[in-house]
Amino acid sequence: MLERHGRPLGNDVARAGTVDVVVIGSGAGGAPVALSLARAGLRVVVLEKGPAYTREDFIYDEIGICRRDFFVPSPSEEPHILQRSNGQREKTTHGWTANCVGGATVHFSGFTYRLQPSDLKLRTLLGPVAGSILSDWPIAWRELAPYYTRIERELGVSGDAAKNPFDVVAEKLPLPPLLENGFATLIDQACTKLGWHAYPTARAILSQPYRGRSSCAYTRFCGSYGCTTGAKSSVLEALLPQAIKTGNCQIRPLSMAYEIDSDDSGRAQAVHYIDRAGARHRLACRAVVVACSTVESARLLLLSKSKAHPEGLGNQEGWVGRGLMFLGFGAGEGEFARDDPRIRKIDFNAPFVNRSFQDLYLIGKRSRKRKGGTLSFLLPHGNPIHAAEQLALHRGKRLWGSALKDALRQRFLQTRQLEFEVFSETLPVAASQVTLDDQVKDRFGLPVARFTDQRHPLDRTTNLALVKAGLRVLEEMGAQRLQATHRAESTYWLQAGTCRFGADRRTSVLDRDCRVHTAPNVFVTDGAFMPTSGGVPNTLTIQANALRVADRIIALGKALSITG
Repeated sequence: MLERHGRPLGNDVARAGTVDVVVIGSGAGGAPVALSLARAGLRVVVLEKGPAYTREDFIYDEIGICRRDFFVPSPSEEPHILQRSNGQREKTTHGWTANCVGGATVHFSGFTYRLQPSDLKLRTLLGPVAGSILSDWPIAWRELAPYYTRIERELGVSGDAAKNPFDVVAEKLPLPPLLENGFATLIDQACTKLGWHAYPTARAILSQPYRGRSSCAYTRFCGSYGCTTGAKSSVLEALLPQAIKTGNCQIRPLSMAYEIDSDDSGRAQAVHYIDRAGARHRLACRAVVVACSTVESARLLLLSKSKAHPEGLGNQEGWVGRGLMFLGFGAGEGEFARDDPRIRKIDFNAPFVNRSFQDLYLIGKRSRKRKGGTLSFLLPHGNPIHAAEQLALHRGKRLWGSALKDALRQRFLQTRQLEFEVFSETLPVAASQVTLDDQVKDRFGLPVARFTDQRHPLDRTTNLALVKAGLRVLEEMGAQRLQATHRAESTYWLQAGTCRFGADRRTSVLDRDCRVHTAPNVFVTDGAFMPTSGGVPNTLTIQANALRVADRIIALGKALSITG
């Protein structure tokens, strides 16, 4: 494991003040690149603006971990500005995923969905969509598919992909599914009656010991928290220690990169960053990989102005920041009486339901076809304060005192709850974008990211259809008190766009290798590269593509002047 401090992790790999590659960001987009390049013998420095946590730091404290600045910075120090369509501005944590070594993979729930081939050719499939800047990916599905298998093996993904009839990756997942809550059987039965196909959700959580790490302890506090046993396959556990062991990778926590320095030809030649003491440094390098998060990567490129990049690195055509997408989100819930004979005989001890279905990944037929998404079933989160808040505001009625106590007794002693979440396609629109705010600066004295979240009208229609499907499953299961708790909202932690890749440099920032068109030794490997969002959480896709880009950097080594 990594030691928590702000000092570098790993040996110093800088020689004569220059390294081969600087990777900015240590999460899903940065860690796979760092590992692959270090294994290939390249000297890599990873700059991470957050601290390096250890398992001992991951306590189950809802207030300290989930409601303060343990993972994301306080909006009083490092806000994002949400620019609403009515002109109102709001300082917010929306758009932050995590600031720590390992990024958001440290506290995610471990869902590892693959995209489907249709995701890469959505423009071809749907045709022109008025109001959207929809485009196909510049790579073929067959180029991405092998990297799903590679990253699943690196992480130790558990599940049974063969039970999902819509998954086209043939390779078996490394580990069998996790233990399942008794609700899984009821979901399977209900979906079968409705003509849908529930399957075990793939998770980056170890169901068996794997590569020296222990299997899951099945705590009810998984998502939103770091893993105390190391069974959750965050890049903090699965990838970064391996990169350090090569002797070719050093991680520098509490190092805020604020500018990529370019020469007159446009090539990156150094990265400027601020360390934990506030000192400023210039780290010379031969190539740069940007993986700060979709919002923050766009911000960094816009901050990196030079003679060759007067509007920001890669922004000659004005595309940096455009096409910002937050995956569509919806949710619902139902209750089951504990004295129901079906419920009494089922084992509900396991904390994971682990069921999804993708029968509505595409909705409609022929010319009326549109993109849908994925439904995932889960138990309510174990955080008690959150649960009490939800009950206090249940169905729009404010409960207090004895009424709230009665509601708490019913929920926790008399019923069992089952929830579902919807992840739906977000169509890219030009007006949804990241810019630099002209009024607010962060604690480093830098302009903060301002973003608009303008949604295409079809996004809402699609999301509502998926929420309705989730409620149908609960109804078929015999649930009572059905309720849609979220409709057509945004998952501000699942981001894509802003530095989209494409074949035409007039409408994209990156080429097919995720290399900036006008800066041939700068690559972007977080979700910013994606021209479409897909209908699943995109963490696994970011990681798979990062491995693909790392292979391209190695192949381009001589041209990038990072190998002899």
